Amino acid sequence: MKLPQLAIKNYHFTLVVFSIVCLYGIASYLTMPKSEDPYTEYNTTSILVVNPGSTPEDMETLIVDPIEKSVNELEGIRNITTHIQDGVAVSYVEYNIGEDPEKKHQEIVQKVNEVRGELPATIFRLDVEQPSVLNVSVYQLAFVSGGASARALKQSAESLKKKLEKIPGVRRVALHGEPETEVQIQLDLERLAANHIPLDRVITILQSENLSIPGGQVELGNKLFTIQTSGLYKNLDEIRNTVIDAGANGIILLRDLARVEFDYKKAEVQARYNGREALWLTVEQKKGINLYALSDEVDRTVSEFSGQLPADRTLEVVLRQADGVKERINGFFLNFIQGIVLVGAIILLSLGFRSSLVVLIAIPVSVLAGIGLIDLSGFGLQQMSIAGLIIALGMLVDNSIAIAENIYRYMAKGYKPMEAAVQGSSEIAMALVSSTVTTLLAFGPMLLMSNDVGRFIRSMILIVMYTLAASLVVALCLSPFVAGKVIKQDTKAKKQSGIDRFVSRYYSPWLERALARPVVVVVASVLIFLGSVSLMPLIGVSFFPKAEKNQLMVNINGVEGTNLKNTSEAVLFVEELARQIPEVQKVAATSGEGNPQVYYNMLQLNPAANQGQVYLVLDRVRPNRMNEIVALLRKETANYPNAKIEIREFVQGPPVDAPVQIRLFSDDLDALKEAAARVEEVYGEVPGLININNPFSVAKTDMLVCIDRFKAGQLGVSLLTIDRAVRAAVNGLQVSSYQDRLGEKYNMVVKASDDNTRDVDWMEKIYLPTATGAQVKLSQVASLELTRGIKSIDHYDLDRYVSVLADVDESVQSIDKATREVVAKVEALGFDDRITYSVGGEQESRDESFGGLGKSYLVALLGILAVLVLQFNSFRQPLIIFTAIPLSVTGSFLGLLLSGNSFSFMAFVGLTSLMGIVINSSIILVDYANQLRGRGLSVREAVLEAAQTRFTPILLTTVTTVAGLLPLTLFGGSMWAPMGWAIIGGLLFSTLLTLILVPVLYLGMSKDISQNVPA
Repeated sequence: MKLPQLAIKNYHFTLVVFSIVCLYGIASYLTMPKSEDPYTEYNTTSILVVNPGSTPEDMETLIVDPIEKSVNELEGIRNITTHIQDGVAVSYVEYNIGEDPEKKHQEIVQKVNEVRGELPATIFRLDVEQPSVLNVSVYQLAFVSGGASARALKQSAESLKKKLEKIPGVRRVALHGEPETEVQIQLDLERLAANHIPLDRVITILQSENLSIPGGQVELGNKLFTIQTSGLYKNLDEIRNTVIDAGANGIILLRDLARVEFDYKKAEVQARYNGREALWLTVEQKKGINLYALSDEVDRTVSEFSGQLPADRTLEVVLRQADGVKERINGFFLNFIQGIVLVGAIILLSLGFRSSLVVLIAIPVSVLAGIGLIDLSGFGLQQMSIAGLIIALGMLVDNSIAIAENIYRYMAKGYKPMEAAVQGSSEIAMALVSSTVTTLLAFGPMLLMSNDVGRFIRSMILIVMYTLAASLVVALCLSPFVAGKVIKQDTKAKKQSGIDRFVSRYYSPWLERALARPVVVVVASVLIFLGSVSLMPLIGVSFFPKAEKNQLMVNINGVEGTNLKNTSEAVLFVEELARQIPEVQKVAATSGEGNPQVYYNMLQLNPAANQGQVYLVLDRVRPNRMNEIVALLRKETANYPNAKIEIREFVQGPPVDAPVQIRLFSDDLDALKEAAARVEEVYGEVPGLININNPFSVAKTDMLVCIDRFKAGQLGVSLLTIDRAVRAAVNGLQVSSYQDRLGEKYNMVVKASDDNTRDVDWMEKIYLPTATGAQVKLSQVASLELTRGIKSIDHYDLDRYVSVLADVDESVQSIDKATREVVAKVEALGFDDRITYSVGGEQESRDESFGGLGKSYLVALLGILAVLVLQFNSFRQPLIIFTAIPLSVTGSFLGLLLSGNSFSFMAFVGLTSLMGIVINSSIILVDYANQLRGRGLSVREAVLEAAQTRFTPILLTTVTTVAGLLPLTLFGGSMWAPMGWAIIGGLLFSTLLTLILVPVLYLGMSKDISQNVPA
């Protein structure tokens, strides 16, 4: 290859190009986005429908079924999962891998809009959104009351909200837990009854009186006048003075029958911060924004605003994501610097000062090139991209080590420095290209994974490939020139004497004995590999580990029928318990819905009166202490009455409903209830299962309005009239909207006064119009009955199902073992034909992700084989080189077993990437043996000399790769330890055996291919 010669000949241009690359990398590092986790677009659209007062059956029939059927007509829909409960339905529409998320989301929005007219007019909220990492709050602020009213808190929060929305880079600012103001028309049902005025008449009159119909325009002479009609209500007095009846008893105005005023909607959410009433304000960032700069601007705005607040309210910071991001990134960079120091020390001690300069220059140049390219690709700096730099660190010096070693060898033969640089680098250039391409092929197929996990790790894979590709260019273009300038013939002998003595005294005799006993070596290698495979059950399988954050989320699920007051009491119990723990700094409690989303895979809980959440922020604690705190909270909350309290730690990876999940399918709700109870019993028999959740475990009691349809029809009272009357009396019915002078809009809600609905006598006070114009009491055509209702109904791909969930206490047993035990017991239950089931949870996500990675592994193998066949023009020699792969698997399993780590998804990533790394040593060895045979040496002589000559670069590339990974493996946390030990164990073991097994196989399989050996 003539590239090194061209680079040296035109060294001025070479230096300028690499200087530009380095400057661009520095600029990218300073300006590129920084975040804790990579930005990913999920292949999911969520549909939230809120229709207060509706039973699950009504929600299913009137709302969910039409929406699901409409959306299911689209192409590319993978599955639709819906959870239905009283007044709320949430559907998650997941589309196939490869679909354009933005386009598919818009298609779903269009489909929902098409059926919107068929849905009940009483729907309070219908949101179609696309979950994204951008939904995570980078700031959560708390407006805390020190005596201020809820309205005053909301006014302050809205003022700050307007200021924050103007900051460049802010995507959305949202209020959570704020009271909603509305125009309430609280009817006195007794007065309505006394005046025989139907509730339906009040509703109809208010709607007709608050219309704005343009009057048009008229011409008078040469003037054009716009005709203004009565228009909308201008103030509350106009509403109060609305004429409702003008009969024999005189004119009856609305104020005679109702109290009309601004008031808060009945509280549906309550929030407290460190025990005091609060209101949440969250900030989300736009894509591609530098979080540090955005946070500094938010800090300045918040600080200025806080100084202007009245004394009866304060503004507190609950979450500032930039702090966690800075800590995480600084930790990764510390691991990176530690790796550089280790790699540099090893190279310096092994090669000497001058030769080490040749190698070490590859680190900053390759890293800056990788950072610049990842910035051009649209990614930022976060844990995945920095971890990719650390993975590449040890490997990016491999090519330069081989170049420096070969150049020095030519200098030792008497070549002048620049001649040695050209000859030494050109001789092994193709081998380095092949070895680098095979490494890239090991990583490249992982880019084909289009699921959530594939997108999550994409930046890590890309930056590894960019950095390694850059290191090859540096080794072929920059390193030869530097070597020719700095390496001297007498600088290295003393430094290498130790390795040379080891080669001559130990390695050469071992290799001679191995070549004399090829059968023993091959059989022993096969037995070692088979033995390592048998270790798999001892190692265990997992998916993603805990996030090791100093935060906890506590979910409170009240028993069915629990109102907001009782839920708030359970939340308060958790708050008080948490404040007794010295490490707890902040306690953010929300009743009626979940805390705003603060972590990428932990979605906010949907609104429900029986749900609450407490978000805890702790001092930085050791993992063991965090385990003690979690165990304490679980113990203290285990027996709390009337609510299930779940302590959840933050976990890495894609979101799953729960670690253990069994889905049961049937159209028969009674059969589902019975099957779910049996599965729940199975869960109770499995050690380590906690937070068991069976939606059908507690029945729900409803109050049913039984309408006598025959009598209602006989009297001419429509069912719509009855339903509207009941809704207005019980929950209130929105009949119109009111706009004040400032343009603010408020819902106009007709409802019965609280005094009228504290018992069931309200049915005696509501009159309904008949077909003849007469009026009848509601109680004449309907009665109230208590009935057992369904707590919730779930759909999976339009079929009814129930999902029985559980968390796993991993101090008892692993998630994988617990899941396998559950599945075995469920299979033994022997359900009848009405019930089918499937396994979800972590196992489903793990199987899908491991399957995608397995395909990548196979594609990588085939790609590497193709490159090797092209290079060596042989099938046998690539097979010789491939023996390093099973040897690396053996080392990976041993590394995981000895370090106490399970075979996680990241360990699988490590194993896949290891495939390209370990064969590099074999390529260099086999390629040089072929060159020696081309010069006339016998097969035995060639393989002996090649093994001895390439021993030093092979050993150094292994040691530097291990050294580069060691800090991340030891100090990077549970996310990276399995991957690190898989690579380190595989590298060490495969290198040791490769230096013996590859020469043995080469000697045994190369006797008939001398004619194909390149000169």
